[in-house]
Amino acid sequence: MIERITETNGLIFAFFVVGCIMYLSYLFSKKILKNKIPGAAIAIIVALCLAFLGEDKGIADLPYMSGLAILGGSMLRDFAVVATAMGVDIDKIKRAGFSSILSLFIGVLFSFFIGVFIAFFMGYTDPVSLATIGAGACTYIVGPVTGSALGASSDIIALSVATGVVKVIITSIFTPLVAKFIGLNNPNSAMIFGGLIGTTSGVAAGLAATDEKLVPYGALSATFYTGLGCLLCPTLFYFIIFACF
Repeated sequence: MIERITETNGLIFAFFVVGCIMYLSYLFSKKILKNKIPGAAIAIIVALCLAFLGEDKGIADLPYMSGLAILGGSMLRDFAVVATAMGVDIDKIKRAGFSSILSLFIGVLFSFFIGVFIAFFMGYTDPVSLATIGAGACTYIVGPVTGSALGASSDIIALSVATGVVKVIITSIFTPLVAKFIGLNNPNSAMIFGGLIGTTSGVAAGLAATDEKLVPYGALSATFYTGLGCLLCPTLFYFIIFACF
């Protein structure tokens, strides 16, 4: 009976499961780790572990978890990304000015070529693979977009996604640890930080563990970072890699 209820109300049950994971992750972070590792980072690690329980769609392959395929789909993902910018103060965005725009280009450029550098030392030498993995180092969204545009293999696209996920976890964990040292305590610095790092989920999780009021500003510039990466990585950056290799 329980299985029939979960199958017919898959999306509702998926929200319940995700909510439980988030609640327990934040509780574990607060009570056991004393907030040294953000709850969001713990939740991401738990979700990655659960993904191995299934086959093609991960845990969503299980009948009573089928709603996770919808909840984790692109529509709700994009809605969640856009929703993080709710509550932002437009005047503070204007004050950030040129520095936040410059941070976007520096962030995408730096992440991409660091990713290319790592891919090259992993043994990849063809421009398509290098560009796809480099794009994954920007974010796990830019990687698949670039790989699909360039005709990369599914293995390379998967590797680019994995690269982006590692970046999310690192950002989530280390942001609150270094925030004091880099002056990450105001909307202006949050926007520059989001522009330099770029991974929306990682930036949002890290800033949430630092100061929740900074989340909309960092997430807003990180969202633009993703769009800029999707424009530059499969075009200009790919042609630079192609010319070099």
